[in-house]
Order: sequence, then C-alpha cells, then structure tokens
Amino acid sequence: MSRMLKVWPGPKVVTAQNKPATVGVLQKPQKPELAHIFNKFGPSYRSKHKMPLLHLKVMRAVEACRTSELGGHMKVCDTCGYNHPAYNSCGNRHCPRCQNLAKAKWVKKRQSELLPVKYYHAVFTLPHKINALARANSKAVYSLLFRSVSETLLKFGQNELGGKLGFISILHTWDQKLAQHIHLHCIIPAGALSADKKRWIACPHKDFLFPVKALSAVFRTKFTGYLKKAYEKKDIRYGKGQFRILVESLYREGWVVYLKKPFVGADKAISYLGRYTHRVAISDERIKKIGKDGVTFAYRDRKDSNKLKEATLSGTEFIRRFLYHVLPRYFTRIRHFGFLANRGRAKNIEYLRGLFGLAQIEFKAQSTEELMLDLAGIDIRLCPRCRVGKLRVSYAIPRPAAARGSPPPNLLYLK
Repeated sequence: MSRMLKVWPGPKVVTAQNKPATVGVLQKPQKPELAHIFNKFGPSYRSKHKMPLLHLKVMRAVEACRTSELGGHMKVCDTCGYNHPAYNSCGNRHCPRCQNLAKAKWVKKRQSELLPVKYYHAVFTLPHKINALARANSKAVYSLLFRSVSETLLKFGQNELGGKLGFISILHTWDQKLAQHIHLHCIIPAGALSADKKRWIACPHKDFLFPVKALSAVFRTKFTGYLKKAYEKKDIRYGKGQFRILVESLYREGWVVYLKKPFVGADKAISYLGRYTHRVAISDERIKKIGKDGVTFAYRDRKDSNKLKEATLSGTEFIRRFLYHVLPRYFTRIRHFGFLANRGRAKNIEYLRGLFGLAQIEFKAQSTEELMLDLAGIDIRLCPRCRVGKLRVSYAIPRPAAARGSPPPNLLYLK
C-alpha cells in the first residue's frame, strides 16, 4: 500500500467543496502514559545509570510510539474534508499502547481451538530468594522455569490421567507494585489425549486437577535440579559460595503452586487468559498522575482483600522497576505444551473436536478495522466530525530527516 502513496509535500490543508477543512483532532485532556514518564524522567535516568542497550532501545521505542518520529500517513474524510495525521506505532512488546490489538488477535485465534471441557488456571511461582540470581541470568532462569513447569504438568498428566496433557503458559515477572515476582500462568483443559489419539481421558476430580502439594514438591525438585546443572555448565554465573547457600535455602523454602477452581465455560477461560497474555508490567490505565518528582499509580492490595489503592514512586525508582521486566531478546513468553504444542496443535484439535462431535472451525484473520468493529462495535474509518464519511489515506508522512540516519524503534530486534 505504501508504494501507492504520494510522498508528503509539506504541511497543507485538504479541502472539500471549496471549504477549508478542520486540521487535527479535537484536543482532549491528555491522560498520563508510560511514554510521558520516560520523556519526563528518562533523560535524567539515562545520564545517571549505566544501562544495557536493550533497555535503552525499549525506552526509545515507547517514547517514539505514535509520534512523528516514526512517520505515518495523513487521513482525510471523503465527505467533509476533515483530516488528521496517524503516526505509526512502535510495535515493541513492552509498549502498553501496542499490546491491546495483539492481545485481541491472539484471543480470537485461541477461541477457535476451544474444547467443550473444564479449564483450570494454575500459577507456579518462584521464591523471591531467586530474584537476584534472575536479574543477572534472566534468560536462563526463565527458561528453566518453563522447562520445570512443563515437565511437572506433563508428568502428572501421564501418571494421573494416562495421556498427554495440553496447556498454555505465560510468563510474568512483576507484582502490582512493579517489584519482582516471577511466576508462570497456565491454562489447562481438564483432561488428556490418549497416546493413540482416539480417546479423550477426562479428569476424574470435580473441583481440582492435581494435588497442589504434590505439584509443588515435584516443581521444586525439578527446578533446583536443573538450576544446579546449569550452574555446573556455567550457563548461570553467580558467586560459588552464594549459589550453594541459595540452593540449600531453596530446598527448605515453601514453593507456591496455586490452582484455581475450573472456569464455568471455555470462553471465560480464554477471555481470562487474555488479561495475561500481552500485558506489560503496567498499563497506561493504571497510571494516575505524573508529578514533579514522582509517579502515582493504582494497584490491587492482595493482602487487604484485593482493595484498589494508590502508590507513589519517584521517577527514577519507577523506571528502575519497570526495566526489571524487560525480557531478553527473542525470548518467547507465551508457550504451548503437550497436545497444544505448536508442532501438532492443529491436528490434535481436529482429532479432539471430532471426538466431541463438533464441527471444525476455520480461523480467518481479520484486519484491524474488522477486529475493532467486531469486538467493540467501533468503525475506526468513520469520520469523527461529520459521522458520515470515511477516512481515507491521502499521503504518506515520512520520518523526519533527523531520524532517518538511525533505524526506527519498531524493528524486530527491539522486540
């Protein structure tokens, strides 16, 4: 499409019926966003702290998102001549502006794979004693967490149900106050697929999938075992004396596995999972105020009946905590296992829907406009002024000359 667009000739006003058009969008009070925090406190933070290149790129991408720095295109109403610029998104997975659409598309695809069974939500949490180790070896620790949880669940599926379990896992590394809280959310259909793929083996229990204490014990054994092997292979770097003390304390620690009661309806399971899939450490909706020296944001206090409260952090501390949760380059935080693993998922879903006597669902990808109309009933092409015409792309807005010498922040290596 971009090949067909004209190059931006400079500022101009598009008119219709020989009448001057309104330029720009009606200004509304600007809500505080993560980008505003980075713009306000970021320069000072960068000048005082030695930062890895990945963190610098994430901050730059969020700051530039939907601004003229990334270029864009001019949209013009085909009826009244109203026009306004639409700037490109950064596409970075740590940017709260860019995740809502990605989440909606992901949930839509998962809904086509639903089975008519109960779904459980399990949460596997690492002890906070591992936080310091994880900060220095994030990719290794997160990978061991996925491996330990997946092997634990698959082992229980085989031993308790006699078949292959299937589940989706999502990594989170934060709590409501942006502190480190490394845990894995898993959504698990209540049953297993037999080895010959001809039977669905339903979970025999009414209110629970597997015993939580047994899950916790196996999870702890697997993770600590793999942690020691990784250290011996020098995949993890940590002080020798410190590491030995840490491992000994982990065996004495009470590991937490939380298994919720089954969802009422598969749709609710996926909708609930959608809250976790593409979430970043904090959403723009939770940011309430950006003051002279600090940031105020909302959080749920789980120790006080999950009440909604507000907390204030200095700009420096807010950025420091947010950057804790920047994922390693190319690290996959949403993974599928068992009969839902990527390699055989389509075929396994086809077998299972046939076993349940359900028609096969063909997933059709939707454009952004179609998705917004389907989910929210909003036609983003409708002119906001006359409410009759449609917004059409008139011409492309290139990136400013000052920014052309550097790669745009939305390139793949930033994600």
